[in-house]
Amino acid sequence: MVKDKNEPEGKKNYESRVYDVLSDEEFEIHMPMEKSKLILLPVGGVFDFYFYTTNGLYQCNARVKDRYKTGSTYILLCEPATNLRKYQRREYYRFACILKMSSRKLEEQELEAAQRNEKYYQAGLPMTHSVIVDISGGGVRFVSKSRYEPGTLIYLTYVLNINGKDKEYDITGKILDSYEVPGKEGQYEHRVKYLNMENEVREEIIRYIFEEERKNRQRRNG
Repeated sequence: MVKDKNEPEGKKNYESRVYDVLSDEEFEIHMPMEKSKLILLPVGGVFDFYFYTTNGLYQCNARVKDRYKTGSTYILLCEPATNLRKYQRREYYRFACILKMSSRKLEEQELEAAQRNEKYYQAGLPMTHSVIVDISGGGVRFVSKSRYEPGTLIYLTYVLNINGKDKEYDITGKILDSYEVPGKEGQYEHRVKYLNMENEVREEIIRYIFEEERKNRQRRNG
């Protein structure tokens, strides 16, 4: 993914793919498209580049050196302006969505397990139904009729469709923020950070997000 540094946050993201790595100083990517039109990123422009690999997400800033065509493929030649670095949790891409979710406060034994960086959930306890409105590799934002105070540890569960199959995720989260939704009395929006999450689970959620974003872009581009 390529993000235009000159645009407001979240306004201009372009999907692309690496075409070739020529050296440590140069790489080629497919020229991004939007609604079936090529995006002519300016030569000399510096952009944020985000790379998904089997080892996780990486980011760097890079400068567009040239634009050209190879056969029937339109190419951007780029040079890194910063070192490639691991994508940090605070920078996880947030994907807008509508997903069903259930949650409740952790019980005493569950809180003790969380303090030991362990997972333990008591079965059969009442859950509150909510709706996730955006999701990332670091947490979720959801709307509920019940309000959790900031700092509360909760058990939350939701289902994602992974490779054509529904998979349920059982997660411990910490409420970072909570407020009543303007104009919707009795509806509360919460921002949650995942706790004690295994790297494999986090990477699976990130893959889901990028796959869904790719599908959305394909639909928008026809």
